Amino acid sequence: QVQLVESGGGLVQPGGSLRLSCAASTSLITIYPMGWYRQAPGKQRELVARISTGGKTTNYADSVKGRFTISRDNAKNTVYLQMNSLKPEDTAVYYCNRDPSWPAWGQGTQVTVSS
Repeated sequence: QVQLVESGGGLVQPGGSLRLSCAASTSLITIYPMGWYRQAPGKQRELVARISTGGKTTNYADSVKGRFTISRDNAKNTVYLQMNSLKPEDTAVYYCNRDPSWPAWGQGTQVTVSS
């Protein structure tokens, strides 16, 4: 079973930036598309960014398109999410997982955008 550990969240002002990292316990993630998901209080978890196995194809939810960039380093079994121009509505717990997701999730990393 793959263990996923997210990090890099925090409190940031509107317009600020954060870079999230997701470290996997095995190289198994290198053969799957991976995604970043988020869950805001009272809302369902949603997929906000997806990256193909080799990293050449990326897809984004409309709400983050042009502001977020997903990338991966398969040599390090790590997936990243660069978040720029953050808005209060980006506040959520962010998770990484395969797309489609495995049943098990990491603990996530909290992102709070507030002045």
